[in-house]
Amino acid sequence: MTKPIISGVQQMGVGIPNVYEAWKWYRTYFGVNIPVLDSAGEAGLMLPYTGGKPHQRHAVLAINIQGGGGMEIWQYTSREPQLPTFDIQLGDLGIYAAKVKSKDVGATYEYFKNENLDVISGLMKSPDGRTHFFVKDPWGNIFQIVSSDTYFHKTSHGTGGIYGGILGVTDMNRACEFYKNILGYDVKAYDEETSFADFANLPGGKNTFQRVLLHHSQARTGAFSQLLGPSEIELVSVKDREPRKIFENRFWGDRGFIHLSFDIRGMKAMEELCKSHGHPFTIDSADSFDMGEAAGHFTYIEDPDGALIEFVETHKVPIMKKLGWFLDLRKRDPQKSLPRWMLRAMSFGAVK
Repeated sequence: MTKPIISGVQQMGVGIPNVYEAWKWYRTYFGVNIPVLDSAGEAGLMLPYTGGKPHQRHAVLAINIQGGGGMEIWQYTSREPQLPTFDIQLGDLGIYAAKVKSKDVGATYEYFKNENLDVISGLMKSPDGRTHFFVKDPWGNIFQIVSSDTYFHKTSHGTGGIYGGILGVTDMNRACEFYKNILGYDVKAYDEETSFADFANLPGGKNTFQRVLLHHSQARTGAFSQLLGPSEIELVSVKDREPRKIFENRFWGDRGFIHLSFDIRGMKAMEELCKSHGHPFTIDSADSFDMGEAAGHFTYIEDPDGALIEFVETHKVPIMKKLGWFLDLRKRDPQKSLPRWMLRAMSFGAVK
């Protein structure tokens, strides 16, 4: 394989103090009620980002059958997950917010308000004219609810899954080249510099920013491409203050958005692509990722400002765990999506 295949955003990782408490909240409000894995054990391969020592952890990866990426809800169990020592502001470096797609942003907004969630903006328009708003979870993580008309299998739930993220960067041109050349986000929906009304209620949101929204022109392919669907990356560069790294003096897995993960095939080709653009793998599981219910090969790179991007080449995935049905993806055409009926069968494992 000469070029890697990217099926889409597999999941957004979020560091949390209580994995099951958080998952209950996320499945209630973001519909991620289908567990792909639920695993406790040792994070022994992330040593460059965990102080050089392995730590115990508990992780749940769950998806929404309406489509979009899942959420990897991640908790340290051998140490107390740390909050940042400063107030994170928009434009700080790393993953500032996760995007969650909604088929009716107005209805989702009213529902969240009626549920007394911490909605931190009104219904706003982004520079491309789409309606959106921001909400904060009980652990201080910010989510942008954005409109989308791409869904895998519609249900009564108001939102789909993860649609991308908002990341703080220093050099906009360098960041855009990274996300275009490695991850295929080659279309600028907008590129503007000003103070933005729809950012004003966010911490640090009244500053001046250069703001770029990136889409991908090529449809994603591969086993989970129909389920994961399209996605977008929004880059913001603050112009009138000095940004700080969101994970400054903290470990991967501490509180907040810890990585943005992509489902791929062709890890060797991805390694060569990343090397050729000056971003070699910093973590490589060497085909040793096995969490019982799912298995494969994962790697990490850093974007130009140190945000962690994960690649996962899935080898084994549960379709219907109760019946012992696990699929070996290595035996399938890497370009071809799994049948819709097979992907929908995963919803039989949904947790209320």
